Amino acid sequence: MPLPFLTADRAFETADDVALPYDDRDRWRRPYRPGPWRVGAAAILLLLASFVLFSAVIIAATASLSSAGVVFGVALVAVAAALRLLRMGTWVSARGLRQVGPLTTRTTPWDQVVAVRTVQQPVRWLGLPRTVQGQALLLVRRGRSAEPQPPLLTSHNADFLGREAAFDRAADSVEVWADEYRRD
Repeated sequence: MPLPFLTADRAFETADDVALPYDDRDRWRRPYRPGPWRVGAAAILLLLASFVLFSAVIIAATASLSSAGVVFGVALVAVAAALRLLRMGTWVSARGLRQVGPLTTRTTPWDQVVAVRTVQQPVRWLGLPRTVQGQALLLVRRGRSAEPQPPLLTSHNADFLGREAAFDRAADSVEVWADEYRRD
């Protein structure tokens, strides 16, 4: 008796990424899953934080509580950085488009969005200074000068490196949200 819900040999269903009709469109949602590079870096940072927390316990048992508090604070900063790393990316809702960075969050209401488009251009590889030829999803805002804005998504960032199909789905999804909610 085969039990397909317990086996790993069934086909992957891509319909899991589609928002259900009863989902609340006012909630902020990321139209893609975090990539393996981002999740791996956050996992390593959390593993490091667990070792630092363990050392804080040892320091508290053997040395002064003030030094253990400092080490505990370092561990909390590492945990907060890992959580922020997982939170980074592009989020959409019926209210607008939000770009979450390491230290800042920019929200653009849909009525200020002129266009969201995918272009072929040099993009940063994993956020490092090195650039490679790739695709970027750019946001054109109303009332802004022609100064270059950072891209919303790139094909070589921590979410999409080596996952071209996932980048195409995410870019198409953000473009559809923009077309649906943008007011001309």
